[in-house]
Amino acid sequence: MQVPAPFAYARASSVDHALDLLAQYGPEARVLAGGHSLIPMMKLRLAAPEALIDINDLTDLSYIRVEGDGPAAGVLAIGAMTRHAELLASTVAGQHFPIFHDAERVIADPIVRNRGTVGGSLCQADPSEDLAAVFAALRASAVIRGPAGTRTVPIREFHRGPYETVVGPDELLIELRVPLPPPGEASGSAYEKVERRAGDWPVAAAGAVLRLARDPGDPPDAPPRVVEAGIGLTAVGAAHYVAAQAEEFLRGKPATEEHFVEAGQIASAECNPSADQRGPVDYKRHLAGELTVRALRRAAARAREVAA
Repeated sequence: MQVPAPFAYARASSVDHALDLLAQYGPEARVLAGGHSLIPMMKLRLAAPEALIDINDLTDLSYIRVEGDGPAAGVLAIGAMTRHAELLASTVAGQHFPIFHDAERVIADPIVRNRGTVGGSLCQADPSEDLAAVFAALRASAVIRGPAGTRTVPIREFHRGPYETVVGPDELLIELRVPLPPPGEASGSAYEKVERRAGDWPVAAAGAVLRLARDPGDPPDAPPRVVEAGIGLTAVGAAHYVAAQAEEFLRGKPATEEHFVEAGQIASAECNPSADQRGPVDYKRHLAGELTVRALRRAAARAREVAA
């Protein structure tokens, strides 16, 4: 079957209009942004929404900007309708978090990146989704709007399971907010992915974010310590796309190769991959550990460059 089931179609002109349409069509309606995940599923009858609410005219949800300043250093705000290509091209996003450019370069192909959206990817909640691991590593928050108003949810609580999120049937994801590191700390991030062919879903992938600092009494040649570590994993069955035990292990320790290797072993042990056409369980578990080490190593090198 390569033809979608019959469905109603409506095009929203604003966020409020989109919410009204979701209320009108009920819980069997789906939001259409880029459509590169939803439409193929509809053609295969894996999804059969009764209505599609097209939000491509909601251009006010397409932006990448830094908000706030002061001791907290503000946040990087990314609108849910931001296209992958826009995130890849964003100097602001790449300056603060190179992990975005790392990941976007290996997501699908230019055709998909030109139309696919950041919010759509997260809401699709595919177990192998790249940006879910990236935002989890960054400890981002999701801003969700519905009839009752706006609420903010930590991205690590956003995904309830495969293809399921906390966004209600009458709500919209409107923004992602990533906290910037406070002054005095060097930050680095990186994303590592193994795929069968260019643009494919990952066999396994890992994202790492490190905040490093030196104690006043440390000798000049001593490695900085890890103030905060974020490790995101995708395609390997990690709960909420996170290697939480590996993060906790690194916190407060010197940023050394030895500790990165041990963190990779912990990440490998705490994930729960499934065997499929992309590889057996042991191979995926090995990749989870190895890619975690590579991402941590590159994130630490970038943090040191910032501090230099």
